[in-house]
Parts: sequence; C-alpha cells; structure tokens
Amino acid sequence: MKRFAVMLILLLAAAVVCRAQDEDLLPPNPEMQRQEIVNLEKEAGRAIQLNNPGFFKRVYSDDFSGTLSHGQVVNKIQFMNVVQNGEIKYETFSVSDINVHIYQDTAVATCLWSARGEYRGQRLNVQMRSIHVYVNGPRGWRAVSGAVTQLPPSVPQPL
Repeated sequence: MKRFAVMLILLLAAAVVCRAQDEDLLPPNPEMQRQEIVNLEKEAGRAIQLNNPGFFKRVYSDDFSGTLSHGQVVNKIQFMNVVQNGEIKYETFSVSDINVHIYQDTAVATCLWSARGEYRGQRLNVQMRSIHVYVNGPRGWRAVSGAVTQLPPSVPQPL
C-alpha cells in the first residue's frame, strides 16, 4: 500500500511539472506583444521630450545602431548624448500612427513623430517618420536598430 501511495504521489508530481512546462511552451499573445512595443515607442517620445536618456539606457541594446533625421549614424551612447544634451527644447513631442509587425522574436515599429520647440533660438516644428527594430530576448524587447527621416513641410500627415 505504501508503495502504491508513493507511486501515486510521484505520478501527480510529474503531471504538475509537465503541465508547468507546457504552459512555458504556449505561444505568446501577439496583441500583448504589439501593445508592449507601442508603449515602448510612446515612452521613447516622452524621454526625448524630457531630454531623459534613462529610457534608452534600459531599452536600447548595447550594440544599437541608428541614423538621426539629418543622416548622422549613431550608436547607443551617442544617441543618449544627443537626447541628453538638451540643445533642442521641446514644447511637445507626440508619437502617433504607430504600426507594429511582429515576426517571431523580432518586431518592426514605424510611427510618426511630431515635435514643436526651439533649437538654437529658432522655432522648430517638424514631423519625422521613425522605424525601430526590436528583438525579444531574456530581458524583454530591446531596440537594435533605428532610423528617423524628417518629412518636408509640404507633405500632409495625419495627426
């Protein structure tokens, strides 16, 4: 009888362990992942407006490579320095028209950046298209690449 009880307990324990492993293998919720990327894009815009590089330190990968709106290629540290230097004083910086496409552990996000502020005493009113490539790893989504393109003033864009 003891042997039967021990076997029953072992079988139940094995079933619990197998069930927990099966839950780890469940596919991720794509809508939840898409919303996570949307939130990261909005948070990036807020960090730029506030000249706060902390977001980029946390979310951009150490080997991040990007291109600024005027064509300058930057790595993570250079980008954080551009954000932090405060040369541009933003009144508003909005992120809209966010589109996210997820391919397994990779996501591509495109969006419209609209900014108003001041740069070296001159009024600034620009719209830019941005694209970011994210990879999902053990520490969550990390931006590995990005590019920003300034739009000409004559191109109408949805706000």
